[in-house]
Amino acid sequence: MELRATMETIGLLDFLTLVSAIGCGLVAGIFFAFSTSVMKALGNLPPEQGIAAMQSINVAIINPWFLTPFLGTAVTCVSMAIASLVRWDDPRAWYWLGGGVVYIVGVLLVTMIFNVPRNDALAAVAPASSKAATLWVAY
Repeated sequence: MELRATMETIGLLDFLTLVSAIGCGLVAGIFFAFSTSVMKALGNLPPEQGIAAMQSINVAIINPWFLTPFLGTAVTCVSMAIASLVRWDDPRAWYWLGGGVVYIVGVLLVTMIFNVPRNDALAAVAPASSKAATLWVAY
């Protein structure tokens, strides 16, 4: 009964904040694990093997388990940013706007502008080619 009363007092923006925070945590965890272990392991491989492994990872990552938190969090963050403008008088509006902008710019746009083109370039080369080796050094 007490839990139900608590849930009834949570508004839509509170719920979006919670979902966004969970999504940000999941995406941050994926990025952290990838940066601190997967990329290091790929760097320890000979270039041809590292490139082939990265090409496989770039295909495998496009799945609902990754895309749901990655893009779903973008949707909730945009919603929160818009809500902050509509409810600017709310003391939490700055937090909603800031959190939404940081995720959209720092995660979604950085991925789309910088990471995806690099992944696409790597996908277009044969792992044993000299062009692949050149791309891999900068990767």
